Amino acid sequence: MRALIVIAISVGLALCLAFATRASETELAGLPVLVTLALIAMGIQWLVFIPSYLFQTEHYYDLTGSLTYLLLVAIAVLGATAGEPDLRAWLLAGLVVIWASRLGSFLFRRVKRAGKDGRFDEIKTRWPRFLVTWTLQGIWVFITLLAALIAITSANQQPLGWVALVGAGLWLIGFTFEAVADAQKTAFNAKPENRGKFVNVGLWRWSRHPNYFGEILLWTGIAVIAAPVFQGWQWLGLVSPVFVAFLLLKVSGVPLLEKRADEKWGSNPDYQAYKRHTPVLLPSTPR
Repeated sequence: MRALIVIAISVGLALCLAFATRASETELAGLPVLVTLALIAMGIQWLVFIPSYLFQTEHYYDLTGSLTYLLLVAIAVLGATAGEPDLRAWLLAGLVVIWASRLGSFLFRRVKRAGKDGRFDEIKTRWPRFLVTWTLQGIWVFITLLAALIAITSANQQPLGWVALVGAGLWLIGFTFEAVADAQKTAFNAKPENRGKFVNVGLWRWSRHPNYFGEILLWTGIAVIAAPVFQGWQWLGLVSPVFVAFLLLKVSGVPLLEKRADEKWGSNPDYQAYKRHTPVLLPSTPR
């Protein structure tokens, strides 16, 4: 019952946010565009949840999330704009496609290589909790994309200016951080001599979670690119990078990984020194 209440409240909040920030009077499937996109995001997760629960697998969780990003952006830019998509819409869509394609394929290869995702060991055996995680992913996708979706579907089209250039720069730095950090960690873990060790090379010497720093920064860049066309309640779209930061820093990212790391290496003097000298998120030159 608790799981169903969480699902109902979460879905309700997402739909309220979609209705409040709708970018135009344009409709899709008889509903405001953003409301329809929110329902699509959650509906996809519920559909994939069914076989995932039946076969007790989480292998397609992250891949489904990434494909949902791609689908929502495609629908928005190709069939849900208030007019012809402008340069801002195409820029936002392109940046999201590049990010989602890289991260989705990376996460899918990683879980296939590992054989499982340890986060789901207990959750996937209980359908209400497992359904909650899929529902929250749909909401995560929609709210993370909200700033971009508002701008893409907005009738208030504006020329790209220096603000968009700043946003694109932030996105590029963030994307580079995330991609390089993922590649460095993968290369580190692939070496037999590093089995059972914590990663402390490359960007991981500068931050304990450089990939999350990159993730937050790139979505901040997306919001900056989108913001010049916001009007009224659409400024709520700035919740997108804040939401990403909150989830990664307080819910499903840093807290879980820090706990698992402490369980593995908490008694290791080298890891204790690493934690003392390396910031959790914001990169700093190694000490």
